[in-house]
Amino acid sequence: MTVASKRQLKIMLIAGEESGDQLGYKLMRALRASCAGDMAFSGIGGFAMVAEGLETLFALSDIAVMGFAPVVRRLPTLLRRINETAQACIAARPDALVLIDAPDFTHRVARKVRRALPDLPIVDYVSPTVWAWRPGRARKMRGYVSEVLALLPFEPAAHLRLGGPPCTYVGHPLVERLAELRPSAADQAARLAEPPVLLILPGSRRSEIERLMPVFGHVLRAIVATYGPVEAILPAVVRHVGRIEALVADWPVRPRIVLGEAAKFASFRRARAALAASGTVSLELALAQVPMVIAYKVAKWEALIARQLVQVATIVLPNLILGEHVVPEFIQAACNPQNLAGALLPLLQLSGTRDAQLAGFARLAALMVPDADLAPSDVAASRVMHWINQSRQAGPGNSGQAA
Repeated sequence: MTVASKRQLKIMLIAGEESGDQLGYKLMRALRASCAGDMAFSGIGGFAMVAEGLETLFALSDIAVMGFAPVVRRLPTLLRRINETAQACIAARPDALVLIDAPDFTHRVARKVRRALPDLPIVDYVSPTVWAWRPGRARKMRGYVSEVLALLPFEPAAHLRLGGPPCTYVGHPLVERLAELRPSAADQAARLAEPPVLLILPGSRRSEIERLMPVFGHVLRAIVATYGPVEAILPAVVRHVGRIEALVADWPVRPRIVLGEAAKFASFRRARAALAASGTVSLELALAQVPMVIAYKVAKWEALIARQLVQVATIVLPNLILGEHVVPEFIQAACNPQNLAGALLPLLQLSGTRDAQLAGFARLAALMVPDADLAPSDVAASRVMHWINQSRQAGPGNSGQAA
C-alpha cells in the first residue's frame, strides 16, 4: 500500500475550457483506479468532470472565454473567480492541485495558492507554449509548479532549455484514439480508389472559415482542372454549417459536409489527402496517415504581433514534433490558390512527395507513443500520485516546490 492510500485523498483540479474538461475526467478516472483508498475531487470542471465526481465551484462557462475583446468584457468576473478559486483551494488544503491547461486562469490561481501553501504539490497538466512565445514564463513557473505534464514529446527538452520546472511527456490524448484514426484494409483500398477523397478542413472558428473558405474554393477549382474529379468532404462544426453552405454554393465541386467526430474520423480513414487550417487537426491527420497541406490567414494586425512574439520556424504540430518541415505550410500572403494547389496535387498522386510525408508520419507516431501499455491519463495519474506520496513522506517544509 502506498502512503497515499492510507486515508481519503483530496485532489483539486482546475480546468478552464472544454478540452481541459475532457482531459480532466480521464485523469480523475485514472487517479481513482491507481489508489486503493477513497478519493474526493473538487475544483472547476465541465459536464464530463462533474459526471466523474467533481464537486465544482462554479460553471465552466464562467471562465471559458477566448479572444481579447471577450476577456476584457468579462475581466471583473474572471478576476473574482481567480480569487474565489484560490481561496477555496487554500481552505480545502488538498493533497494536490492539478492545473489543466488555460494558463491565463489556472496559473494565476496557482501563484496565489503557492504563497499560502508552499508545500502543496502543484501539477500542471498541459504545458503552456513557452517554446513558441513568452519563453520567460518557463523559469517563472519553477516558483509555483512542481511538475509539468506535457502532451508533446519535445516539451520536456524545451522546459530544460528554458529553465522551467521538471517536465514529463505523458502522451497526447489522440494516441488513445489511434484505432479510430488508422485506416483498415478496406479504408486503404478506398484511399487508392478513384475519384480520390480530398478533405477540406477550414477550421472551427468563424474567422478562420471566413478567411480560408474562398481560397479553398479556388484551390478545389484548380485541382479539378488539373487532376480531374475528386470527392470533397468537409467535416464541420454544427454552429457554422449555415455559413459554410453559403460559402460553398458556387464551388465547382460541392463538398459533402459531415458532422460529428465519428463521421470526421471515418472520412479521415478514407482520405487520400487534405487541405487544412493550422491547428490540432494537423496532428489528427498525421496520426491517421493522411498527407496534407496546411494554410492559415489572420488579420494583418494579428500577423504583425505574431511576427514579433512567435519564436518557432513552423506553426504545424507534426513539423514541430519531428523537428523538420515534412508538411508544407502557407501563411498570410503565401496562402494563395496557386501555392496551395501546387503543393496539394502531388499528394493526390502516388508520388515521392506523398511517400515522404507518410514516412515522416511513421516517425511521428513512434515519438508520440511513449508506452504502448499505458494511456496518457494513466501516466499523468502516476505522476500526480508520485507528488502526493513524496509530499506525505517528506512532511511539512519541503514537498511542494519544484526540484
